Amino acid sequence: MSKLKKEIENHLVTHILPFWMKLKDEQHGGFYGTVNYDLSVDKQGDKGGIQISRFLWSFSAAYRVTKRQEYLEMAHHAYQFLVGKMYDHEHQGLYWLLDYKGAPKETQKHVYTQSFGIYALSEYYRVTKNEEALQYANNIFNLIESLGFDKEYNAYKEEFDRKWNELPNDKLSQNGVIADITTNTHLHVLEAYTNLYKANPTDQMKERLTNLIEIFYEKIFNKETKYLRVFFDKKWNSLIEIKSFGHDIEASWLIDDAIKAVGLTDERYIQMVIDIAYNIGNSHAILEDGSLANEQVNDEMDLTRVWWVQAEAIVGFQNAYERTKDDKFLTLVDGLWAYTKEHIVDHREGGEWYWSIEADGKPTERAVGEPWKTPYHNARFCLEMIERMN
Repeated sequence: MSKLKKEIENHLVTHILPFWMKLKDEQHGGFYGTVNYDLSVDKQGDKGGIQISRFLWSFSAAYRVTKRQEYLEMAHHAYQFLVGKMYDHEHQGLYWLLDYKGAPKETQKHVYTQSFGIYALSEYYRVTKNEEALQYANNIFNLIESLGFDKEYNAYKEEFDRKWNELPNDKLSQNGVIADITTNTHLHVLEAYTNLYKANPTDQMKERLTNLIEIFYEKIFNKETKYLRVFFDKKWNSLIEIKSFGHDIEASWLIDDAIKAVGLTDERYIQMVIDIAYNIGNSHAILEDGSLANEQVNDEMDLTRVWWVQAEAIVGFQNAYERTKDDKFLTLVDGLWAYTKEHIVDHREGGEWYWSIEADGKPTERAVGEPWKTPYHNARFCLEMIERMN
């Protein structure tokens, strides 16, 4: 294990994080919003709420694990932009999108974005003990619980306008449906609340986290197929038959992280985590080259190898190994990392990771830095593996 740990640690500090550090915007704050496929930086690219939150989380967590001072300085820089520009001090919460100068461009408030704000601010608080950061995290938590939660159906809502009037969920719906409820948003609320609980454990947070795990068990996890359902109407009716392989294996370890954080011993939940991991690990989604396919809609397989899917799968299978001691999961980890190193990692001068590799083996010619692609998934994979292999 120590060879793998050393390799991953080296990759984090010499390849991933230096790429993103170079994007620090000294003039307008935050980080440049877009790096094109040809690795040219668009200094006038828009800056996303999810994006700056992921930068803040990544550099805060990197400092927590490695204690390298330069990461803490990057985290301070990200924090200033998040609370100074991305946070709406008039109507509260984080905007969806700003222009490159930091002026609001798309003022929707999405629960998904708010959850990343909590995730980032709580991580920053863990390493700085900055009480203001914890206050912002708690403010956003209270917004989600008071405005973004549907008590009748025990579900987290999705999209709102700037003043918190509910909107159709355009931002997080795909595949031709508009979903009132998404697994993705619930997963990232869970992840955010878990981190806030680690930063500042309260009885209320424990209760909300336990409720979220129960939602996954009762509403999202399909006990027959062992896959997670993806899109729902207001009453939790599934809207379309999708298997999102990356989200499933990511959910497996994030749910387990929540279970461990609050100290739950409910066997149903632990078995769900293990069942999801075996289901993906034994499925046709694991391809001959060791990679994990993206998704399946009805009978149609999408064989694109997406960067974040590989990163989350490595952590998910590592976690499953820790739960079961089944060597099968270590074999999957080795296969995924071998594939990722060779194909997903961008070996061009100044590159980071490609967005994805197409079914034909060629990199997708898509921006390698933009509001959805940040250091979060692959830096987190590195940090999780470093911590788990210690």
